[in-house]
Amino acid sequence: MTELTFDWKHLAFAAGRAFTETYGFNGSQGLTHLEGVLITPQDRLSRTLLIFMHPASTLQLLPLPRAMARAGYHVLCAGSRYQRNDTSLIMENVLLDLGAWVHAARNDWGYDKVVLCGWSGGGSLTMLYQSQAERPTITATPAGDPVDIAGAGLIPADAVLSLAAHSSRALLLTEWLDPSMRDPHNPDDRDPELDLYRAGRSAPFNPAFLTAYRMAQKDRMDAITERVLETLDRLKSAGGKEMERVFVTHRTMADPRFLDPTIDPNARRPGWTYLGEPETVNSGPVGLGRVSTLRSWLSQWSPAHTRADSLVTARDVTVPFLAVECGADDAVPQPHTARIFAAVGARDKAMQLVPGANHYFVNQPAELAAAATLVSDWLAARNFG
Repeated sequence: MTELTFDWKHLAFAAGRAFTETYGFNGSQGLTHLEGVLITPQDRLSRTLLIFMHPASTLQLLPLPRAMARAGYHVLCAGSRYQRNDTSLIMENVLLDLGAWVHAARNDWGYDKVVLCGWSGGGSLTMLYQSQAERPTITATPAGDPVDIAGAGLIPADAVLSLAAHSSRALLLTEWLDPSMRDPHNPDDRDPELDLYRAGRSAPFNPAFLTAYRMAQKDRMDAITERVLETLDRLKSAGGKEMERVFVTHRTMADPRFLDPTIDPNARRPGWTYLGEPETVNSGPVGLGRVSTLRSWLSQWSPAHTRADSLVTARDVTVPFLAVECGADDAVPQPHTARIFAAVGARDKAMQLVPGANHYFVNQPAELAAAATLVSDWLAARNFG
């Protein structure tokens, strides 16, 4: 097996923010600090760097980046300023973070080509980045705070990969919200008619129930966003020093697809998710958008406000593009990959399926090898080596 080298990378630049939004030394002393891990096969040079980045997660422990390094590629698992905590995450700031990594790769480390690898939630990030690098427009966050993406000089990547990626965090959360919540502050106050986990309810679900359910999910999303906008406006109008608030969104893992394999079918395990048993996760401490600031909600969780929507940004992506779908994905719903692929503006684009693969390739060495091979073959065919 190819021996790998792991090198810690650190970038720092002026924070430029109105108030501290990240915990500890990062961001509170006038600097934004970024950390990443460069994974390379020993004694093998490369002129191409694959950058894996997620808005809030660190990816160096995932199997695919390591598999790509063992295949001979140099791989950077890049962290944002919000790594491991997306409570206050602003997607526009993460674009600047990714831009700093691309700049370092090209101008400091000497790589000729950069390939953005959008894994899972990193898919909509990389698509937004590439679209803004090719056609920059953003000058403010959805909350109206200034952020000069248009003038940041983002360097476009040479190719973009969408790997087991959903179209946006906002859309995914909408599809997962539990619409039975009647009181946003009391998770025990629930409408039994919309309770996916009510005793006696079983899959497959009838179309009338699903239609009402999806509509109620959208209504709940709209209600949360309306409260966010009202609170943010009230704080701004008060003119005081209180600028931001944090709130909890209860029950965010109630997508009928997790229980009903006939909805957008793939080979996923029924009654299971990448985080475990869906009913348990629905009320547990970990979930999409569980804890959020007002500004972060608009930037990453509200479908009406987020810019990180691959179905919108994809049309401005003109570099070679590859979408990879896991055939038994237990996180990203089956239709997302195909819809992203259809929306991409690049002429050179391809979509590949890894049959039977779950989201993290857990206990799946054959599927992991298949994914690494198809990505490697696609890159080699375009002279990324």
